[in-house]
Amino acid sequence: MSRSVIALSLGLLAACGGGPAYRPQAPVSQYAPQFGDVKPVDWPSTPPRHYPVHGIDISRWNQGIDWPVAQAAGVSFAFIKATEGGDHIDPEFRTHWENARRAGVPRGAYHFWYHCRTGAEQAEWFIRNVPRESGALPPVLDLEWPRSRNCPVRPEGAHVRREAEVFLDRLERHYGQRPLVYTTPDFYKDTDLGRLRAEFWLRAVAEHPSAVYPGQSWSFWQHTGTGIIQGIPGKVDINAFRGNPGDWAGWLARRRQ
Repeated sequence: MSRSVIALSLGLLAACGGGPAYRPQAPVSQYAPQFGDVKPVDWPSTPPRHYPVHGIDISRWNQGIDWPVAQAAGVSFAFIKATEGGDHIDPEFRTHWENARRAGVPRGAYHFWYHCRTGAEQAEWFIRNVPRESGALPPVLDLEWPRSRNCPVRPEGAHVRREAEVFLDRLERHYGQRPLVYTTPDFYKDTDLGRLRAEFWLRAVAEHPSAVYPGQSWSFWQHTGTGIIQGIPGKVDINAFRGNPGDWAGWLARRRQ
């Protein structure tokens, strides 16, 4: 498939608070040939390449990123892990945050939920560590079942949704826009998460989100955790935005701080 690149020069929106401003100038690209996959999928219905706008989500496990090269390969946005629970910050967050800014790649920060802390505690920890910065993408709340032996609990759905609402409301007041919610198929089903008042980012690595989350609206689709992109060493999560370049420009104008 040939790749077309449409440069979007988007004006800086008014700041919601303190912190340096910047003007991301990330290109919006067709699904690029450089976007490979260690474990390719024979998609039974709509494949990720149907959507022209793609980006990544990264954490401490993704180091040595050459941002201009990755951007030229088609990376139009990045969500960066910032915090977890009420006392952990990703050691690569500040490096990723600054390097993406320098490259002009639109980026936002995400928080990994810890079921043994309250929503209020986790919101305050995120706010303490993630700047309120003009031009940043919305914060993200990552809701999954626990992977930690320190907190193996699986609360009922009503409890999860109630505490998540506390977190979302607190960040909305602080950052001036409501966070996105990222989730996985089992967590979504087990907790009836579709009842949450949120804009969703959904994981579905073998089928389109419409088949995995019937009836659920979404804005971002994480379609692989084993992606290969020029400029990014090793494997990386790749995500599609639900829309065309014009939709993406409109979404950015509405959802940036």
